[in-house]
Amino acid sequence: MRGRLPVSDFVRIEWRDRVALVTIDAPPANALTREVRAALEAAFERLEADPLALAVVLTGAGPCFASAEEVAEIGTEASGPALGAVCDRIETLSKPVIACLNGAVRGGGLELALAAHWRLAAATATLGFPEVTLGLLPSAGGTQRAPRICGAEVALDMMLSGRPIGAEAAEAAGLVDGMLQGDVEAAAVSLAGDLAEKGIGVRPTRERRDGFADPVAYLSEMARQRSAALGGRVPAERRIVDCLEAALLLPIEEGLRYERTALEECFDTAESRALRHAVQAERRAGQVPELARAQPRAVERPGVVGGGTTGSSVAMALLDVGLPVVLVERDVAARDAAVARIEAAYLEAVDGRRLGEDAAARRLGMLSPAVDPAALAGCDFVIDAVSEDPELQREVLAQVEAVLAPEAVLASTCTDLALEALAQGAVRPARVLGLHFLAPVREARAVEVAVGRATSAEAVATAFALARRLGRIPVRSGAEEGLIGNRVYAACRTAADYLLEDGASVQEIDAAMRGAGFALGPYQMTDLAGLDTAWARLGRLTADRNPALRYIAVADRLCEAGRLGRRVGRGYYRYDEAGRPGLPDPEVAAVVDEERERKGIVPRQVGPGEIRRKAFTAMANEGARLVSEGVALRPSDVDVVMLHGFGFPRWLGGPMQWADEAGLLAVRADLRVWAAEEPGFWTPAPLWDELIKNGQKFADLGA
Repeated sequence: MRGRLPVSDFVRIEWRDRVALVTIDAPPANALTREVRAALEAAFERLEADPLALAVVLTGAGPCFASAEEVAEIGTEASGPALGAVCDRIETLSKPVIACLNGAVRGGGLELALAAHWRLAAATATLGFPEVTLGLLPSAGGTQRAPRICGAEVALDMMLSGRPIGAEAAEAAGLVDGMLQGDVEAAAVSLAGDLAEKGIGVRPTRERRDGFADPVAYLSEMARQRSAALGGRVPAERRIVDCLEAALLLPIEEGLRYERTALEECFDTAESRALRHAVQAERRAGQVPELARAQPRAVERPGVVGGGTTGSSVAMALLDVGLPVVLVERDVAARDAAVARIEAAYLEAVDGRRLGEDAAARRLGMLSPAVDPAALAGCDFVIDAVSEDPELQREVLAQVEAVLAPEAVLASTCTDLALEALAQGAVRPARVLGLHFLAPVREARAVEVAVGRATSAEAVATAFALARRLGRIPVRSGAEEGLIGNRVYAACRTAADYLLEDGASVQEIDAAMRGAGFALGPYQMTDLAGLDTAWARLGRLTADRNPALRYIAVADRLCEAGRLGRRVGRGYYRYDEAGRPGLPDPEVAAVVDEERERKGIVPRQVGPGEIRRKAFTAMANEGARLVSEGVALRPSDVDVVMLHGFGFPRWLGGPMQWADEAGLLAVRADLRVWAAEEPGFWTPAPLWDELIKNGQKFADLGA
């Protein structure tokens, strides 16, 4: 009887009679790093040569079987075996190998499992190929082994969507040979012993043809998916289809080489670089100085002041994760309207089968509506979601501070007011910060945490922890007006307004941005948000406006005419029916023509390429200013906010990543040309010169 045999710090062999249990133990996710791959290869080489080993069970310690290598390691020069070589070593072992799948089985982890001869899965296991979300494809034989088992439809759906499937669906597709509720490891060891005792040999996946049983249907699915992939933004989608076709048509060794070549091609695309950048940027956003200096306080009873669209959505986000919420409104009518708004949203979720009736009732039962700020007395984190009016904000701050415990945090959702000035007027400014939930509140993944000069590290850590509990990506911002997102998007809108006055139409600008990958163009977004919000902000900024800066008055004219956006049926577009796209309106075109005539502007042709170039450049230049001013910690934080709050296409990575791909020299040259006519807006931020001088990119800052 042999005991535990460590192969490395990350892989060990234990014995169950003559069955070897190989366990990957590399927390937190058992990532298949070069060290883990080398240890696995060594373990299976040892077991191949061991005459006492009759069968092998491969499993992962903790809540995850195995996952792909870290994003930062992809494409780097790595010593040790490639994952494909490890999979080949497992598949060609002369003894049966059973993969025991628990928890998440993702990417390279699933490819490892497919190389085994049998697979048993816990009922809670999920299997997925997420590589396409990085602009890549499975590269250790996944595109060749998976379709041999489950055919084209299931394999393509998993690889092209990146979405995982549950153990039950995986069993139905044949990807696992059994799904168990109990002790999967014990069952796998038992199966391994039975196979050895009965003399049942290996079952290499490369020799299976189950998924090729109907080649006509297989090729038909290829053609259907190829047609869809041709319109995709990410080249990896098309290459995945090619690889699965190669699985049917080529011998396995040639198919594996084809897959590797396809991966190398995808890896070197701008889209893959952008998608990998996005993942790293999201992780990096959580690295802020305050988290190294303080621990977060537990939030058990949050409060929300203001039950309008934002406030009710914030309250629901808190209720959704099981937190009881005190919701305070100014009077009974407003309170009842807020409760009705929340009830209606949950009812809609129940009707759409996104939420069960019991769950909806449970969440509503945790809501405590009130009209007296004293109801917030027991709250440990209060979110102010009232309108962005300076006097009202100061009044709310005073009322809430009067009843809160000294350690409670007060967060404002305002972005267009000077939060720094608001905090300075607080009794306890160390507990005051901004918490901007990007729209739509319950869906957008990013939250801007605005940190004032007096805000304590503990308050920041608490806000970050709460945002993560809500399933969001917190991004640190300075407490300056507009924070990160609104300032960057305002720059995009300014560039669009200049082009509108120069000769482009509202429809041409929106179409150009949609063509770049945005779901909505800037004027469609403005109509959706409402023109009056931006109009009120412009009114507050009138006294500070730079007279040398070109001012576009089209939005003022529309607001004065009552064209406040979609909710009133008129904005930059006309809306005849709820849910119907906006229609071009001659009245808007007439206003634009009048403004051009008033300024003596002769309209010119403006193409979609110029629209996109100027919009993206304006965003990148404002992002560079934000980094220079210390409002954003790093350029990648700007990208995270724009990706998750303003619909910037993920396959472009954000405005700062776009600028890196476009080339800093080229973008700065454009800025200098345009600054000759509009110096107040297009003058390059100082950071461009600094990076170019040092041979750096935006991605190098904060990496």
